[in-house]
Amino acid sequence: SSSPQERLRYTLGLLVLLHGTDSFYVPGVAPINFHRNDPVEIKAVKLTSSRTQLPYEYYSLPFCHPTKITYKAENLGEVLRGDRIVNTPFQVSMNVEKKCEVLCNLPNKAVTLTVEQSKLIAERIREDYYVHLIADNLPVATRLEFYSNREEEEKKKEKDVQFEHGYRLGFMDGNKFYLHNHLSFILYYHREDVEESQEPTYRVVRFEVIPQSIKLEDLKADEKSMCTLPEATGSAPQEIDPSRENQLLFTYSVHWEESDIKWASRWDTYLTMSDVQIHWFSIINSVVVVFFLSGILSMIIIRTLRKDIANYNKEDDIEDTMEESGWKLVHGDVFRPPQYPMILSSLLGSGIQLFCMILIVIFVAMLGMLSPSSRGALMTTACFLFMFMGVFGGFFAGRLYRTLKGHRWKKGAFCTATLYPGVVFGICFVLNCFIWGKHSSGAVPFPTMVALLCMWFGISLPLVYLGYYFGFRKQPYDNPVRTNQIPRQIPEQRWYMNKFVGILMAGILPFGAMFIELFFIFSAIWENQFYYLFGFLFLVFIILVVSCSQISIVMVYFQLCAEDYRWWWRTFLVSGGSAFYVLIYAIFYFVNKLDIVEFIPSLLYFGYTALMVLSFWLLTGTIGFYAAYMFVRKIYAAVKID
Repeated sequence: SSSPQERLRYTLGLLVLLHGTDSFYVPGVAPINFHRNDPVEIKAVKLTSSRTQLPYEYYSLPFCHPTKITYKAENLGEVLRGDRIVNTPFQVSMNVEKKCEVLCNLPNKAVTLTVEQSKLIAERIREDYYVHLIADNLPVATRLEFYSNREEEEKKKEKDVQFEHGYRLGFMDGNKFYLHNHLSFILYYHREDVEESQEPTYRVVRFEVIPQSIKLEDLKADEKSMCTLPEATGSAPQEIDPSRENQLLFTYSVHWEESDIKWASRWDTYLTMSDVQIHWFSIINSVVVVFFLSGILSMIIIRTLRKDIANYNKEDDIEDTMEESGWKLVHGDVFRPPQYPMILSSLLGSGIQLFCMILIVIFVAMLGMLSPSSRGALMTTACFLFMFMGVFGGFFAGRLYRTLKGHRWKKGAFCTATLYPGVVFGICFVLNCFIWGKHSSGAVPFPTMVALLCMWFGISLPLVYLGYYFGFRKQPYDNPVRTNQIPRQIPEQRWYMNKFVGILMAGILPFGAMFIELFFIFSAIWENQFYYLFGFLFLVFIILVVSCSQISIVMVYFQLCAEDYRWWWRTFLVSGGSAFYVLIYAIFYFVNKLDIVEFIPSLLYFGYTALMVLSFWLLTGTIGFYAAYMFVRKIYAAVKID
């Protein structure tokens, strides 16, 4: 296969292609300079809720429309995430204050919501929906301040500031619904250095909103679309009664503040939402545990192996040979091909494909090329890479299939190219039908689905065939010992050699190493947080690979010592044991952290969890299998066999 430099250069080339539209600037898109009075466009992305997990597009609710609605052309990742970026009627100009302005086109006539629309809004407020807007590609955030009670005596209490993504659509009080109909935008700008003669230029560095609910009567609007905000104490919120028509005004105000945040670090507020110390602590913890265990394992394995090999290679007395036991006994059967070699090699091929994809994606993301500012880049890159990594998947699958005495290579290649992607596509299609039924923007539109199918059959399938062909033609892996004609009888096994016990034992170590990261990844997927700690993720991935290989080697050693030579499938299953723990953890997370109650959101959660667990099992199983295979070949090459 190609050298790492070539592969990296190729990945970068791919990314440049994906970013073809924007100029390629590593932490995201290039900065935009504004002069005073320049329009700053505010666009809407979507509505989301962590209770229903169904994103909706902005105009699915009766907000004010601009004269012409235009949707931004989107990349694959954005479509799959459910982003539908669209223009809004907010008129915001750089460094121009607005006290209060009515949004819809009529100057001071109230907007009337029909009963249907009121019902819909009340429903969305009950489901805890958030609205996501962007200004100059920066997502809106709501500032949450709470006092940290560190020292009660201190006069000036420290305020802890946290940010929420988007703003709440409304709130409930008892069983009444209130809509946030007035938005106070607070935008922060950074003044760029220019020559004296030139007009100063500004860049947007932060976008906050304070949503308020203000009753129609309290918003005094005049003919010029201006309005006056009431005094904070006496105003009543705008209620939405789902049983009748409601009258209200949509209003907004704009306030600009100068900030010393540089443009390059404007994403920091969004990304420092969670503790980094927890991460360091957990990583160091995992590293220590893993190194400790690897030390013990390698010591045990190397010492026992040395002893074994020395014993087996001694010119022994005739009596000793009579009661020979342990792994040398099964040397005539250890490389006997397993049942279903085609399926085994196909799954391992998909595992290799996943492994290459995840490795490259995490590495590139760690270098900062898939930052959250380029929305959907991560998903797009992952999809394309999975397609292109078909070459490696096919190559390894083909070579293994040849080693296992398989001869129907065309069928094997087809199996490799369709087995795992087919399952993924099937589950996603079924879930998509449910999302379609809910009219959510999270549903993948039909053209995108056709495009994905074309990519699968037009890019991935031929590449897998290509790799498989070369892998199948290559010299098979050489096994150091010959296989006997007649299979040996397997003695009765102890209870702890059971497959399921093996899975439970083998899964603990790798899962313990990545358990904390899993929490952050889950909250990124299910609670609309940003995930950006790819440096940590890369470390965790390395730890995962190391611990999977070790556990797998130990398990296969014990199995061969018990004179059970059917290790091919078993190693693959047992190494993926941590996927079982991931499943348990996902169920725990669902029960404790998410308040999902309805049927379709629960179905979505468990559907996507099943996909994650399956992929994780393939990944860890593949790593474990190759480690064990190398180990077995090494130890049998070391003993003299008459």
